[in-house]
Amino acid sequence: MKRTPVKAAARKTSKKTTRGLSLLVATRKGAWLLHSDAARKNWRVEGPHFLGQIVSHMVLDPRDGKTMLAATKTGHLGPTMMRSTDRGRTWKESKQPPAFAKAPEGEKGRAVNHTFWLTPGHASEPDVWFAGTSPQGLFRSTDGGDTWQAFSYINDDMKYREWMGTVQDGTPDGPKLHSIIIDPRDPKHMYFGMSGGGIHETVDGGAKFRVLIDGMDVVEGFGFDPKKPTFHDPHCIRMCPTNPDRLYHQNHCGIYRIDRPSDTWVRIGKSMPKKVGDIGFPLVVHPRNPDVAWVFPMDGTQRS
Repeated sequence: MKRTPVKAAARKTSKKTTRGLSLLVATRKGAWLLHSDAARKNWRVEGPHFLGQIVSHMVLDPRDGKTMLAATKTGHLGPTMMRSTDRGRTWKESKQPPAFAKAPEGEKGRAVNHTFWLTPGHASEPDVWFAGTSPQGLFRSTDGGDTWQAFSYINDDMKYREWMGTVQDGTPDGPKLHSIIIDPRDPKHMYFGMSGGGIHETVDGGAKFRVLIDGMDVVEGFGFDPKKPTFHDPHCIRMCPTNPDRLYHQNHCGIYRIDRPSDTWVRIGKSMPKKVGDIGFPLVVHPRNPDVAWVFPMDGTQRS
C-alpha cells in the first residue's frame, strides 16, 4: 500500500507557535474550554458547558477549526451527541446519535450506554467522523456528526461479539471501543482498540479488519491465551504525527511500541522504574519527535 510521505508536514509543525492555545476539558460534571494568549501566560475559562452531565469526550475538528462534538450523558435522559459549529459558543443535539440496530424479535439487543471516543475523519473527507461506544461499537457520521450509522460489520459480527465479552467484563464503567486512528496518508487505513478485545486494523476502509496483538502480554495466573483478543486490554493507542508508521500504546499489561510494517508490539515499559511500573491509562506522543512519549502510570508520572 503506497502512502504519501509526511516530511513536509513535519517541517511545518516545527515552526514557533504564534497564536493562543485552547484546551478542551471533559469531566463527569460538564465541560470547559480554556483559552490562552500566544505566550500561554494568561488564560480565560469558558463554561461550564453541559453542567451536571457526564462528558466522555469533546473534540475540535482540525479540518475547519470551528466544528466541535461532545459525547454527553445525563442521569435521566441517557447518552447523546452535542454539536457546535462556532467553537462552542452554541450547541445543538445530534438528530441521530450512535445506536445499535434493533435486535430480531425474540433476541436480546444491545443499547449504547455512552459514546466514549470521537475522531474526525481524514482531511479528504471533511464531514466524516467516527465514534466508539460502550458497550463496544464502531460508528460513522458523514454529515458532521448530526446522524450516525454503524460502520463496517463488527458491531454484529459473532467473532467480534465474542472478543468484546459482556458488559460485566473488564472495565468498571463498561467495556469500550476507543483510540480510533485514521492514517493521515490514507483514509482507508484505520486502527482502533477495544478494552477488552485487543487492537484492530483495516487497510481497505472497513471491508476487512485484522487483529494486531502479537507481542502483547496478558494477565498472568488465570490461564489466559495471549492469542485470543478477548484477553487483551489496550487502554490508549497513539500514532506519531511525524511518523505514522510508529504507534505507542498503554495497556493493562504494559507500555508498547510498534514500527510498521512490523506486526509485533515491543514492550518498552519494562525500562520504567520498578516502583512505578508501566500500567496506566493516558498516553501522549510528542508532536515533532517520534522518540518521545508521555505516560501517566497509576503509581506516578514518568516520561518514556
